[in-house]
Amino acid sequence: MRKTRDYDAELKALGDKARALKAKKVQQLGELVTSTGADALDLDVLAGVLLAAVESTSADEKEAWRAEGSAFFQGRGRKAGQRSGDNAESGNKTGAGETQG
Repeated sequence: MRKTRDYDAELKALGDKARALKAKKVQQLGELVTSTGADALDLDVLAGVLLAAVESTSADEKEAWRAEGSAFFQGRGRKAGQRSGDNAESGNKTGAGETQG
């Protein structure tokens, strides 16, 4: 005889797993902001920079950002993240953070 499936329990488990994954993603994004030094920016500036990146349609610009991000994660550390202050899109707003690090 077949064992009946408890769909409610399965849905609850999936919901719990989804919530845990979302919480982990939020935590990792916070750690990324901190490790790059972006936590020194005003929230409005940070939100504006992120919105500009999301809205950007320039493949060249996105590839440059990807290369900088890749260099950052490959251990060139915070210096790679600070160079993003030279990007015209960021408006050199990260300059204040560079003197602190």
